[in-house]
Amino acid sequence: MSNPVQPIIIKKIKKGGHGHHGGAWKIAYADFVTAMMAFFLLMWLISMTTQEQKDGLAEYFAPAALSASTSGAGGILSGTAVDQSGNKSSAKRDAPLRSPGQEGGARRNENGRTSERDVSRSPEVEQQNHSAVASIRQALQKMPEVAELSRNILVEQTKEGVTISLVDESGRSMFPEGSVKPYDRTRTVLEGLAPTLRALPNKLSITGHTSAARPGSVPPADPWNLTAGRALAVREILSGAGFPNDRFSSVVGRADTEPAFPDNPYLSPNRRVTITLHNVEPALPPHLLK
Repeated sequence: MSNPVQPIIIKKIKKGGHGHHGGAWKIAYADFVTAMMAFFLLMWLISMTTQEQKDGLAEYFAPAALSASTSGAGGILSGTAVDQSGNKSSAKRDAPLRSPGQEGGARRNENGRTSERDVSRSPEVEQQNHSAVASIRQALQKMPEVAELSRNILVEQTKEGVTISLVDESGRSMFPEGSVKPYDRTRTVLEGLAPTLRALPNKLSITGHTSAARPGSVPPADPWNLTAGRALAVREILSGAGFPNDRFSSVVGRADTEPAFPDNPYLSPNRRVTITLHNVEPALPPHLLK
């Protein structure tokens, strides 16, 4: 007796019907929540940022402020920051502009800033200036409370001698906008430098500069009065800290006539006060005085 043929039963199971329980939407939702958190964090940071810091951030990313290197001669403290970590500023600074009528030619550095150097100085003057620069840097390094200003202080040899520039940089300024009264941090720097400057034989000249007002904007103060007032304020601080009054050779304001960046006179680094230690020529030998 033969066995009956058993039917073959094939079961087909259809998956689906519960797609809403998948995990793809969770990933999308997590990305959305993360983006919203980042957005609100950005809004909070913007609300907590001062206008001065916003201007600094804007200028940090401006093409005119970009530099191909991060240190070296011409930078803040000539590439040596107060904290010894080196100059990391994206916009390196060079020597201030020469005054009208001075001899010698001006040249442009890699950032487009006008600078001038005179390599014809005597070895004695060159050595004196090197020593002065070293003394000034050492005095700055002894002031850890102003380390945050390492990008705002430029110390460099120029044709006239040695120049110390207090520059608005990286969202931090040395004077309040439109004011001739410096910040306390600026006063601290000047008072700390006064003993070193007093020990050097050089006479000083102080020059105030500011940036040009953007078209359509109203400057917070008259640029001539502003720069002259800031230069006078620096003189008064140095004098009050013991620097002899008879060693000031001039105190002037240049308004916006000598921008550090002629190609972009609106940049904040054009706002600066420069202290120039003038070259001290060595005394002539007695037989030449006869």
